[in-house]
Amino acid sequence: MSQQVPPFDELQRVLTQAHALTDAAEAHGTLVGSLCAMRCSLDDWLAEILPDGRADDRSAHSLRAIFNATHGALSGDELAFQPLLPSDDASIGDRTSALGEWCQGFLYGLGAGAAVPEVATLEGEAAEVLRDMTEITHVDVDPNDDMETNEAAYAELVEFVRVGVQLLYEHLQPLREPAAPPGREVLH
Repeated sequence: MSQQVPPFDELQRVLTQAHALTDAAEAHGTLVGSLCAMRCSLDDWLAEILPDGRADDRSAHSLRAIFNATHGALSGDELAFQPLLPSDDASIGDRTSALGEWCQGFLYGLGAGAAVPEVATLEGEAAEVLRDMTEITHVDVDPNDDMETNEAAYAELVEFVRVGVQLLYEHLQPLREPAAPPGREVLH
């Protein structure tokens, strides 16, 4: 069973205290993109989101918990991954904005990973997911739609992102694996 990811508000609080370069949604997206693209460590992630790349003792515990729970959810067999976003108590506008920021962070983290090929070389569903996530970075609430319609659209986008990330994580798995040592060649 995978660890529970601490809530969005906890990550936001820790990042604010640490004078982070980004907010919680974008920071978590960066983490997930980096985990999809390469063998990312906690230190790699902190170097991307914190001014000096290190957290004080107070923040380090929470950031490590978020890193470990996120990595476990992505790599586990339970398909338990969820993007870390504001709770349903936040306004639909704030949640939608955070989703766009999350996707922006994800694309950044994915691009920062040296193992990821150019998007143009990806094919099929993987390429489609990346194109759609790029579009989601511009998402906004439609003022002409009622609350129920906006809520349903938001939920659909979050589910698309959740499933799309898992698809990309699996698709890019061979690029994260260390190269196998060369086998002994048998001459006949």
